[in-house]
Amino acid sequence: MNLTEEEIRNIALKAINELGNKANADTVKAVVEKAVSAIDENVKLPSGNLKKTSGRVILTSFGMNHPGIVAKVTTALSNAKCDIRDMSQKIMDEFYTMIIIIDISNSPLELSEIQNELTKVADELKIKIYLQHEDLFRHMHRV
Repeated sequence: MNLTEEEIRNIALKAINELGNKANADTVKAVVEKAVSAIDENVKLPSGNLKKTSGRVILTSFGMNHPGIVAKVTTALSNAKCDIRDMSQKIMDEFYTMIIIIDISNSPLELSEIQNELTKVADELKIKIYLQHEDLFRHMHRV
């Protein structure tokens, strides 16, 4: 049995959903390799080094809108020495969504440490904040 690229992509998406905040290029690859080998031992995934090729991270946030959300999120990013590369925000009645592309390459903190700081902000503001490394998306589309 041969798996199509679409089937492998679906396995990767399922892995990302199941891993949640623990998803990164290495953990997703490991889950996909295990799932694929259980289905078809003849399928070989792309080899090569999956090291970070960029320091860009995608922050997605949403919740009930109230004053101070952008200020607290961007202050936490500034304290972590992250550079905001692009930002989009939409307010729809009492709800908001925000997407920020940040560069963490000059931050002294690891991605997990930045996520921990932003989780504190999210808990305080009663909103959701998710961080995903840009490379996760790049590698996912190569699978």
